[in-house]
Amino acid sequence: MSAPENVEHFKDARLDQLSGLGNVAQFVSFAPDLSERFARVAGFEPNHRFTAARDALVALLQHAPEQRVNIRSFKPEDPQGHPFIYGIASVDVVEAHLRSLAAAGLFVIVNETVDVNDGGVSGVAHGNIVEFAPRGTPRVVEAGRVVSVERAIGERLLQSVYGFIPALPLEPKLRIEFSIHPVRRGFASDHTIIWEVENVPTDNLRPIPKWPNAFSEFIGDKVFGLLLASTAGLSVPRSTVLCRNVVPFTFGKSTGSDVKWLRTCPATPEPGLFPTVRGWTDPFGLMLSVAGNESISSMLIQEEVVARFSGALITDSLRQPIIEGVKGFGDDFMLGRVGPARLDFGLIERLRELHAILLNYLGPVRVEWAFDGQIIWVIQLQQEAALSSGSTIVPGEVESECDFDVSLGLSGLRELVELIRGKKIGIKLIGDVGMTSHIADVLRRYRIPARIISKGDNQLPLG
Repeated sequence: MSAPENVEHFKDARLDQLSGLGNVAQFVSFAPDLSERFARVAGFEPNHRFTAARDALVALLQHAPEQRVNIRSFKPEDPQGHPFIYGIASVDVVEAHLRSLAAAGLFVIVNETVDVNDGGVSGVAHGNIVEFAPRGTPRVVEAGRVVSVERAIGERLLQSVYGFIPALPLEPKLRIEFSIHPVRRGFASDHTIIWEVENVPTDNLRPIPKWPNAFSEFIGDKVFGLLLASTAGLSVPRSTVLCRNVVPFTFGKSTGSDVKWLRTCPATPEPGLFPTVRGWTDPFGLMLSVAGNESISSMLIQEEVVARFSGALITDSLRQPIIEGVKGFGDDFMLGRVGPARLDFGLIERLRELHAILLNYLGPVRVEWAFDGQIIWVIQLQQEAALSSGSTIVPGEVESECDFDVSLGLSGLRELVELIRGKKIGIKLIGDVGMTSHIADVLRRYRIPARIISKGDNQLPLG
């Protein structure tokens, strides 16, 4: 990676050097005397010498997928803080800017415009970690709302969504700023573009898997959780995703059933708020029929698990699993219409093992599962704060409690939650309802102090 000049100060020389490691955005650079310095334009040899500056600009605009270019300017002794002009479509305007900047003694790089809103992501790969998010440059990793996972997991996740693995150098000490795109672009006409590479030690780097994040909201919270489960090697039913932001994609394993479930996927968790439908229905009509459908990021079309038992598990406040379920499908249980049933000891032990795997990988979790007699299928996976224990869903000090009969359902509970949010009022759930049901999920989501009591039980104060 040597160069005849200090590439840290000559930004265009740095781009020339990076093209030896991977695909770079198409560009042409010029010295203050308008002589051409470096060029990477698709269809031409590296550093092809164009007859004149205008010829280079015409070729660059013609080969840019957006047919727009950006202009960056710099001085080797003062590389930062000089004019940057975005998204120009006219060769006359580009040439005028080039001549004006060059006359001011600036070096100029003209490169193809790469739309950060094209459905792709940008991020950083370093050592065994990859971090990324949509709708931004690689500096998006500084915002903190990124996917942060082991590189192998991240590559499999991105391959599931986009159909390809990012084409990145493999040297572990390299910190690589990159972007990936549904449409091929750059000098090598590839889906991956490399923007910067640094040789940086990798000591003590660890991924921090956490969501909701910008990408989970981009594709839908349920979809993201299931993708993580699938890429980690767990059994997830084969699912096709119809997403607002990326082309349809499929992941997971076949369950052997030809029956489909349609699951609406909001950007962030909304327990039991949006519909799930067994059997085929018009997915677009289903989405349009839902109030607040603008918060739905995608629709999940999922193969059915022919379930002997279904249910959910959560991590309690002691980092132990609370496991609940019923025979057959779990819809009525999740909606709080029926309480949990007795589960086989062997199944409980296998669910404990599943919880231990996920706890080690992601921390406290919430999992919806289905068991077909052989395989435990992960139907939904979310990170969730470990709050519950015993019959207490959410602990907290309250000045008073109000009763809520679970037969009133989720809609009634949501109305009550809206009335008491922000007040020191707790809720007593009256009836047979699961600690892992959507009834309890709503209370954990909004941090409403609450506990479950059966009808007729002594009513002790909330602890």
